[in-house]
Amino acid sequence: MADTLINLQRRKQSAGELSAVVRTMKAMAMANISQFEVAVESLQEYYNNVLLGFHSCFYRGKISLVSHPAHTTDRLTVFVIFGSDQGLVGQFNSTIYQHAHGIMASIPGKTEVWAVGERIYSLLLDDDLPPSKYFNVPNSISAIAPLVNQILVHSELYRKGEQEYNFYILHNRPTGGAYYQPSSHKLFPPDEKWEEEIWRIKWPTHQLPQVIGGVDDTLRTLIREYLFVSLYKACAESLAAENASRLEAMERAEENIEEVLDELNRGYNRLRQSMIDGELFDVIAGFEALR
Repeated sequence: MADTLINLQRRKQSAGELSAVVRTMKAMAMANISQFEVAVESLQEYYNNVLLGFHSCFYRGKISLVSHPAHTTDRLTVFVIFGSDQGLVGQFNSTIYQHAHGIMASIPGKTEVWAVGERIYSLLLDDDLPPSKYFNVPNSISAIAPLVNQILVHSELYRKGEQEYNFYILHNRPTGGAYYQPSSHKLFPPDEKWEEEIWRIKWPTHQLPQVIGGVDDTLRTLIREYLFVSLYKACAESLAAENASRLEAMERAEENIEEVLDELNRGYNRLRQSMIDGELFDVIAGFEALR
């Protein structure tokens, strides 16, 4: 009996310590979600300025970035898929993998996959879709920019080689609290809807927009900034969604630990009461025997 009580006490202590770890991880996940969401919001104003730059180039040069449909059949399509490097994220990697699998199956032509994260890389390998490039997931806000620059360096090799290609990004994005959903976006070349939105932008002043240094050079710079901001935003949203998934997993773990603690407490109390009852019965039996 005594050994069983000791074992129950140890299990209760271990569950309590595990509960403290889970609470700490929940707090860290919530803090990370906030900082990544703030990073996304801070990019919005700069992104709007880049769109104004596109608007001025389109207005002055009367140009278009949309590709002709006849030239897209045999074009190479590059998919950048953002996953995770760490565990305890629930179905985070499986969700974006299944979404990416459906998108890739619907686009004809040759495909090339770039994986961001060890776990999504492993899922792609298991499905006979070996990624041609692999990148580590950044672990902080300051590490996002170096990752984006690495991706841009590889993507610019195609543009400098005058190779026509489609450039897609696929990632999970948070939807509030501990929830997220998969998202895909074609970055380059942009589609007609994106270009129509650029044309509909209202210039913030009464003065006509001017392009200094030539439309072509300015447009190339704007394209790179547009890709940088879009990739940065996708990475920050993916990290926020990863922490949202971790928060959801920790909430489930906390509920399970509370159930285990309740069961251990009930078992401990029952066992302790049975020991007390047994001692009382022994005292009563001895008293009856003496009387």
